[in-house]
Amino acid sequence: MPRSVINFDTVRKIGLALPGVEECVTWGAPTLKVHGKLLACVPTHRSAEPGSLVVRVDFDDRAALLAEAPDTYYVTDHYAGYTVVLVRLSRVPPDVLRDLLRMAHKFVTRQAAPRSLARKRRKPGTKKMKKSRS
Repeated sequence: MPRSVINFDTVRKIGLALPGVEECVTWGAPTLKVHGKLLACVPTHRSAEPGSLVVRVDFDDRAALLAEAPDTYYVTDHYAGYTVVLVRLSRVPPDVLRDLLRMAHKFVTRQAAPRSLARKRRKPGTKKMKKSRS
């Protein structure tokens, strides 16, 4: 039985089912963002293989994915310094892609939370105090 073809339409369908995810275009490529932060996109840098997807994950998760399935996940020099992993869509099953996008969603929303909470804690009209140089 032939495997179903995974492309950005599949990514879009899975991603838009997650809370707060919106579709937009970044660097001329289809992108999914959550609360304005990148979740996943079609890579635009020439170092990425055709048919790949950029997905936000933390460095530890990326290392685990690369060790577990190097034929599915990879990183090029261009992307090495970013909290992302490249995914060969032709090699990832739909259920694994769904789990990966959920992992990315947790990572991105966890990163956004502390800043928002800090803003809410400050009273309106108060300024953040600068440290004096002594």
